[in-house]
Amino acid sequence: MMQLVYQSVVYLLAPIACLVLLWRGLRDRSYWQDLPERFGFGSSTMEPAIWVHAVSVGEVQAAVALVQSLRRRYPGVPLVLTTVTPTGKARARAAFGDTIDVRYLPYDLPGSVRRFFDRVRPRVAVILETELWPNLFRTCGRRGVPLVLASARISPRSVGRYRLLASLFRETLSHGIVIAAQGEDDAERFRAIGANPAKTHVVGNIKFDFELPAGILDRGAARRVACAATDRFLWVAGSTHDGEEDAAIEAQRSLEAAGIPNLLVLAPRHPQRFAAVASSLEARGVRHARRSADVAVSADTQVLLLDSLGELVEWYAAADVAFVGGSLVPVGGHNLLEPAALAVPSLTGPHVFNAEEIARSLVSEGAAEMVQDPSGLSAALLRLAQDPEERHRRGALGQALVARNRGTLQRLEALIEPLIGPARSPSANR
Repeated sequence: MMQLVYQSVVYLLAPIACLVLLWRGLRDRSYWQDLPERFGFGSSTMEPAIWVHAVSVGEVQAAVALVQSLRRRYPGVPLVLTTVTPTGKARARAAFGDTIDVRYLPYDLPGSVRRFFDRVRPRVAVILETELWPNLFRTCGRRGVPLVLASARISPRSVGRYRLLASLFRETLSHGIVIAAQGEDDAERFRAIGANPAKTHVVGNIKFDFELPAGILDRGAARRVACAATDRFLWVAGSTHDGEEDAAIEAQRSLEAAGIPNLLVLAPRHPQRFAAVASSLEARGVRHARRSADVAVSADTQVLLLDSLGELVEWYAAADVAFVGGSLVPVGGHNLLEPAALAVPSLTGPHVFNAEEIARSLVSEGAAEMVQDPSGLSAALLRLAQDPEERHRRGALGQALVARNRGTLQRLEALIEPLIGPARSPSANR
C-alpha cells in the first residue's frame, strides 16, 4: 500500500518539479541545461561504473578526495558523479573537468531510475550524507548493486520521516545497504529505522578530509594587498542568503561607526542573486566594487561583492574573520570547515542543521561563535576586530580540530573497496 501511495505521489510531483526548474531557469538558464538527465537519459558508460552521488556544492566538495582516490585505484573503471543542483554540477566540472562523467541524479520515478541504471550499470553506489530515494534504493537491491551511505547522518527530528521512507525499501536496508555513519548517535538512529547492525559502522565525516589548494595562504595574502586591506580589518560574509546581506552591511557600518576601518567581502551563495545584491548595495549608497568588473578596490571601498565562482576559499585565506551564511536564516548553514582549516575564526547563526555536529564541535572547542541575530553578528565582529590575540587563539583551535578529525576517507575506502571488486587497468579493456 505504501509503495502505491509513494509512486502516485512522485508521479504527481514530477510535473511540478519540472515547472519549478522552468521558472528558475527564467533567472538562471543553467536550470534548463541537461534536463533529459533528470529523467535518466544520457550516454551509456563503456563498462559498469563506480557511481558517487553528492547532492550539491558542499557534498561535491566533500567528495573530491574520495573521487580522486577511486580514480587512482581504479583507473580503468568509469566513474559517474551525480548531483542535483546546477551549482553542484558546476563545482564538479571545475574540480574534475572531463575526467569523470558528471550528470544529474534522475528523479525517483521508476522509468527514470531504470534508464539511469541501464546506462550507468553501477558496480557500486556511494551516496554522500543522507539522501533517501526509495526507487533508487530498491533498484540497487533488485540489481545486486552494493550501496554505501557515506558520512551518513540522521537528525533526531528526521527519524520519523526517514522511518516512513525506509519502509519502502526495508528489505534492501536490512540486507544490502552499508551505513558509514558520521557518529554513534547517527548509527543508532539508522539501526532504529531498520539498518542491519552488522553493516552499520561509525567512520566520521568525510568533509574533514578535504585538501586546501596549494599556495592558498600566499594567494590570500596577495588578495589583501590587491584590495588595499593590509591595514584594514578584512572580513568575509560567505555563502549568504536573502536577508543575510542586510545583516552583513549593518555590521560593516557598525564597525565603521566604532572607528574600525574594514572591508567586507560579500559572497552571495547563488549566482542568480548577484545582480539583485549589487542593486541593493547601490540603492543603500554603499561604496562597493564588483569582483566580476575586475576593477581596483580603493581604500575607501566598503564592500567587495564577490560575484564570481570558485574564489571564496581564497578570500577566507585573506580574512581576519569569516561569517558563514545560510545560518541567520533557516537554510541550515554552509561550510564552516574551510575557514577553520585556514586558522580563521568564524561566526555562524543558529540555523546549522545541515552540519549540526561540525558546528557544535567548533563552537564547543571555542573556534567558532554562534550569534542569534544581526545585532549579535555586529557585536561579535566588534569584539573580534578589537582583539587580534583572541582571533589568533580561535583560529588555532579550529585548525587543530580539523586536523584531529581527518582520516574518514581511509575508513570509508576500507568499506567500499571489497564491494567494487578487483581493479582493472586501462589496458585490460583493449
